[in-house]
Order: sequence, then structure tokens, then C-alpha cells
Amino acid sequence: MCGIVGYIGQKKAAGLLIEGLKRLEYRGYDSAGLCVCGEGTLHVQKSPGRVAAIEEMAGADASLQAGTVGIAHTRWATHGAPNQVNAHPHCDDGGRIALVHNGIIDNYATLKQFLLGKGHTFTSETDTEVLVNLIGEFYEDGCQTLEEAVQRALREVNGTYGIAVVSADEPDKLVAARKGSPLIIGVGDDEYVVASDAAAILEHTANVIYLNDNEMVVVGRDGMRTMTIDNVPVTKEVQQIEWSLEEIAKGGYPHFMLKEIMEQGEVARQSLRGRLDLRDKRVLLGGLREVARHLVRTRKLIVSACGTAWHAGLVGEFLFEDLAHIPTEVEYASEFRYRNPIIEERTVFVAISQSGETADTLAALREAEEKGATALGIVNVVGSTIARETDAGVYLHAGPEIGVASTKAFTGQVIAETLIALMLGRRRFMSQPAMTGYLEALSEIPDKIERILEQSDDIRQIAEAHCERENWLFLGRGYNYPIALEGALKLKEISYIHAEGLPAAEMKHGPIALINDGMPVVFVAPRCGTYDKITGNIEEIRARKGKVIVVATEGDEEIRRYSDHVIYVPDCPVPLSPLLTVVPLQLMAYHAAVARGCNVDKPRNLAKSVTVE
Repeated sequence: MCGIVGYIGQKKAAGLLIEGLKRLEYRGYDSAGLCVCGEGTLHVQKSPGRVAAIEEMAGADASLQAGTVGIAHTRWATHGAPNQVNAHPHCDDGGRIALVHNGIIDNYATLKQFLLGKGHTFTSETDTEVLVNLIGEFYEDGCQTLEEAVQRALREVNGTYGIAVVSADEPDKLVAARKGSPLIIGVGDDEYVVASDAAAILEHTANVIYLNDNEMVVVGRDGMRTMTIDNVPVTKEVQQIEWSLEEIAKGGYPHFMLKEIMEQGEVARQSLRGRLDLRDKRVLLGGLREVARHLVRTRKLIVSACGTAWHAGLVGEFLFEDLAHIPTEVEYASEFRYRNPIIEERTVFVAISQSGETADTLAALREAEEKGATALGIVNVVGSTIARETDAGVYLHAGPEIGVASTKAFTGQVIAETLIALMLGRRRFMSQPAMTGYLEALSEIPDKIERILEQSDDIRQIAEAHCERENWLFLGRGYNYPIALEGALKLKEISYIHAEGLPAAEMKHGPIALINDGMPVVFVAPRCGTYDKITGNIEEIRARKGKVIVVATEGDEEIRRYSDHVIYVPDCPVPLSPLLTVVPLQLMAYHAAVARGCNVDKPRNLAKSVTVE
């Protein structure tokens, strides 16, 4: 959840590290800091708040300007308040070793007691300071090199970590290691960049290696060595980052979130390109080719995810059961492995994650694989841990998503599920004419998304009219019940308005007590089999003087009689409707947050990639 950058090469490290932190600030922004090695000394600056604060401090510190080796960090607080003392990098009490860390050391309290007994002192509340002092203890207690001390310390650690470490005593060396928290090594010309995210590397090189759990790398002036924390040499393949530097820029938009919402038509095209064979009327998913026969024979699908990806999974439940006739369960990844889940023969587990690094989803995946499930991944980041640890999968091809609140990745996830459901449905029972109809309708989705995006200004006016209300309700039925949940989540994530999403019929079983004069209630009500039922629910809100905002199908003029505001989406088959109905709700949340003066791309207390439990 934090951002890590490390550098060793011929360039001055400080400016390069700060630019890397700026690109990673969406991963954590409670505090930031950097350490540069120079003339046998560690030069450290750190500060609470945004990266801009540490940039100003570093610019005024001449001691930071000459070094060509360093590490930096932008923090999302876990242990200890977001202040200067708890900010990273942390140094050992001898001031000779510095470390940045993403993750949680579960047994830090026990290790701290051990170190106190050895005479070590602590200034922060963090688990990270415990780890760096443990490395320092072993460095002074017989370890000949920094990497040896790091290995010995990590063998004592329980928990998760992505770390980068430097030492004043070995100033031409940088050591990095991972377990449960991503680290990538950029391989340039006589330089290396260590980072928790490719965004910090792209400016320097597209050649990278990905560390697996319990692996570490030692980079120096003479090259790079990779090994396990048990010191077993490992050979790593250099891969190419697929994204470009331009893709992680705002492109003229005021916020990344708006850019990513507006990209969704093109994202849909990219997600479908090469996968819809309209001539032969079939779906082509190369990432599933080797397991396709097994998937067709599956008895049950278990979909697991967190947050927005979990809502995509709920849409998937409707798709898999409706289009492929496969019983499907959707599980919160954070709960899955703690309840002894039942994995029967021919069960397929589907892990959904934008980053491919979500700690809870990764843990659930490993639990399912341990119990014998075939594992699929639906992820956006090529080379991510979930992509590497699943048996097969589908990439979203949505491009980098920088805004903390996920938008275009959700669209990509639902498209991926739709393609899988259609592929399996056709092989199991679906007629060719039915398949043809769905494929043709799916090919029209990108253009229809772009027609919805043209209504952004109208949606802004609706959001501004109601954004001062502190309680909203989002209601939908069938395929659009998950969209109601997602609309509520988007609004509360970035505007801090309390919002609740429900199946529309459940509203009268308790939540109707919340309705008062002027309360905004958003109905997702395209034309479908439950349309008459949902108009009845709308009448119940009107009778209690709530303000009714409806997302409806183009041409539905009747719905205006029941509504204060109507946002129209193009007609499409019901199973594809979530790809359209979610877009107005994303725009509404965005415009409400802007009107309330919120930091849209960096909402309080949230981080983009949740790599801790």
C-alpha cells in the first residue's frame, strides 16, 4: 500500500527518487522520505504529508544532492501515526543502515523485546524500525555483508514485506526483498531502479524483473544477483513493461479519475480486441486455452475479490449462472480462508484484482489452490503475483489505473467475465443464434459507453444539486443490484458522503426508515423483467418525499413521471447492462466529490493497492 523507490547508477539519486515518489503517491500519501548514501554517511530527509513537502526539504539539503545510491518511500500508515518520526526511511540505532518497507511484520513486538534486551533503542511506533534494527544487530553479530544480515533477519520475520535497504558501510550496494508485497527491478544501462510499481520505473527503462515471494536481489556497480532469503541462487527472466509513460500522465484532465472514466470506451475496445470473432461467432481467450476443457466440465465457480472487484464478481455470478449455467459463489477474499471453505472436485476459483497484488485475494487464491481448485486470474497488471500463481487467466488490457477509486478496471473485469461466461455457455448449452446476438451486442458496447460519457455535464448538474446531502441510497435489481453497490461505494470513497447500496426490494424491509424529505435515492432501472417492480419501489420513495434519480433505458419516457432526474443509457441485452449503467454512477460520484472540494485521486485513508491484510 506504500510506494518504494530505490536507485543505484550514475545519475544523482535524490531528484530521481522524488520523481519516482510522485508517480507512486497514489499508493500512499500520509508521509514521505528519502535516504541518499554519500561519503560513508546516510543522508535522510522525511516529512508528514504529500511528496511536495519532502521535495522542498530535499532541494534545500545540499548533502542529498551528490549521491548516486538511495532509497525513498511514500507511506500509507499502519503502525503509528503519520508523522515525521514514523515516516520512512528508518535507520538502525547506529545510523549505518536505512530501510524502506511496505507490509506488516506480525511478530514485531516479540522481535522488539529481543532487541531491547540487546540494548537497542527505538524512536518510532513502527514495525519497520524493528526490522532495520534486527538487520543492524545481525550485521554487527557476525554477518560479513549487508545481504547476509538481511537474509538472517528475514528468516526471523513473520508477516509481509517489500523492502529496500542501504548501508553507509557498503555505499555501492542496494538490497531488496519481498514476501507478499510487490517489488520490481528495472534494469537500465549501468543503473537499476527498484520499485513497488512499474510507474516509478518507466521513465528509465522498460526492462524489468519481478521478484517472487522469499526472493531478494543485490544490485551494485558490478551488476545484479538474485537469490532466495535462504541464499539459493535464482535465475530471473527480464521482461518488458507493457505500459508507456504517456499512459500514466493525466493527458489534460484535471484528475486521473476523470481521465480513467473517460477512457472506458477505448478500454472496452482494447478488452474485446482479438477476443470477439464476429465472423465465426465465437470468443477467443488465449489465456484460457490450456484449461478450457476443464472449465467446461466444472461443477462450481468460486469468485473471490475485494472492494470494487468484489462488485464485479457479483456481476459475474449473474453472468456465469445465466449464460453458462454454472453454480457460482462470490466470496470476500478477506473472509475466505478463515472459514475452512469447501472446495469440491471440479471447482474453479476465480481471483479478481486490478493490481494482481491484493493481499487478501492472493491469500484466498493460495487457500483454494491448496484445497485442489483450478485457479483463474482476472487482473490488469501483467506479471503480477496473481497472474503468475494462477493456472490460467485473462488480462484486462485496461492500461494503468492511477486514481485510487477504481473505474475503468471495473469495466474491464466485467467484460472479462462476460467473455468467459459466453465462451463456456456456448460450449455447454447456448445456441449459435443466441451467441451471435450477444457477440454483436457486445461489439457495440464501446460506442454506447462513449454516448453516455457525453452526458457528463448533465450528470454534474444533478450531483451538484444534491451533493450537500450526507446520506444517499442506491437501489437496483438483478444484474444491476451489484451496480447499486458499486455506485454507493464510489460516492463514499471519494466524496465522503454516506451511501448504501441495496437490492431494491429489500429497501422496504428496514432501510425505508431512512427516507426523509429530500434524501437522494438513485435507482438503476433499465428495461428488464423486473422493471414494473422497481417502478413500484420508486413510488414508495416518492411517497416519503425522497429525491429520485433514475438511470433508465433510452426511449423510456414513462419513467420521467416517477423521477426528479433521469439519466439515459442505450438499450442492450440485460446481461450486458452493467457495462453501461455503472458509467453514470461513476460520473456522479466524481462530480459530487469535486463540488465538495475533495481530493478525488487521493481520498483520505485509502490507498490504491491493498497489499496488507
